[in-house]
Amino acid sequence: MKTIDNGTLSLREIHQQVTLYGWVLKKRNLGGLIFIDLRDRSGVVQLVVRPEAACYSFAESVKSEYVLEVTGEVVERENKNPHLPTGEIEVEVSQLMILNTASDLPFEIKDDTTALEDTRLKYRYLDIRRDAIKQKLMARSKIMQTIRNYLVDHDFIEVETPVLGRSTPEGARDYLVPSRVSKGCFYALPQSPQLYKQLLMIGGMERYFQIAKCFRDEDLRSDRQPEFTQVDLEMSFVDCDDVMHMTEGMIASLWKEIKQVELPRPFLRMTWTDAMNLYGSDKPDLRFDMPIRDLGNIFQNSSFSVFRQILEENGIINGLIAPDCASKYSRKEIDRLTEVVKTYGASNLAWLKYQEGTFTGSISKFLSDEEITSLKNLPMEDGDMLFIIA
Repeated sequence: MKTIDNGTLSLREIHQQVTLYGWVLKKRNLGGLIFIDLRDRSGVVQLVVRPEAACYSFAESVKSEYVLEVTGEVVERENKNPHLPTGEIEVEVSQLMILNTASDLPFEIKDDTTALEDTRLKYRYLDIRRDAIKQKLMARSKIMQTIRNYLVDHDFIEVETPVLGRSTPEGARDYLVPSRVSKGCFYALPQSPQLYKQLLMIGGMERYFQIAKCFRDEDLRSDRQPEFTQVDLEMSFVDCDDVMHMTEGMIASLWKEIKQVELPRPFLRMTWTDAMNLYGSDKPDLRFDMPIRDLGNIFQNSSFSVFRQILEENGIINGLIAPDCASKYSRKEIDRLTEVVKTYGASNLAWLKYQEGTFTGSISKFLSDEEITSLKNLPMEDGDMLFIIA
């Protein structure tokens, strides 16, 4: 049985005899010395086969992705590779066994492959050997384990709920599975374990979690696919602050374990009303820091009849400040943005550029001195641009 991982070898194992297993990433024959990069899940180690070794002829026949069992001595490398975790050592091979050969590959096993996605999916077992895919799978495993450890440490129990159940009305169409024993009847795959969570809470489980598979028969969207995984948890005898505090701790532990980053706590919280008023979304991306600004008070006495009429009818006038964009948007680009906002129901897009202390733009001639002062205090910096929808 395999007892050591290739990617863990270092100077600590100097002069030790080791038996390694893995796939051939690369082979090089340099003046009689044969060098083989042997890859397993943990990483890559360099093997060296000398001409006097009994297994030299076997080594000559080795090709990419052959599966090998090798035995040899860990030695210090003359030419170290600082870019490789095992770059200070190599293994001088004394015994080599080819466990499996490989046909010519449909694409090269490397992270920057040019192979089409269809080809990589057809040969998924080869694609998984690429480090980029392997690291994603290992990271996902660690994420799941971190979530489980955190929730179990906080007195949650993990319960697995059925996948075949009856249809319950939710947000999308169910995937249906015909029943063999009950002709004409169907099971439904769960859109979420909602019904079972409620049963568990009423049944007195108090704190439950599940890393659940969910299925929704709907078109692909940027944040949804037909089959996905979610962390489901329920808590009894708590309020909303308790739930947010618990999930905040879970997210913080994930960042610490997976990325070695200490997130500042407590997390920023905002009400749904503030999120919608300031960002127009209940999941705002605060990296952009472009809040929606209510301009109704500024234009309440406007000489611009469109603004005045809208406010008299209890409408709204809102704006977005685009930092340092006054010199970057031509009239053609502004017209294109105007067409975009019309697809969302706006009748037009007003705009103002603030440069060298002066406003120019589609409604600049209607601005009073008082409105100009108020707009500058939004605050607007020199070179900013203000887009307005009424």
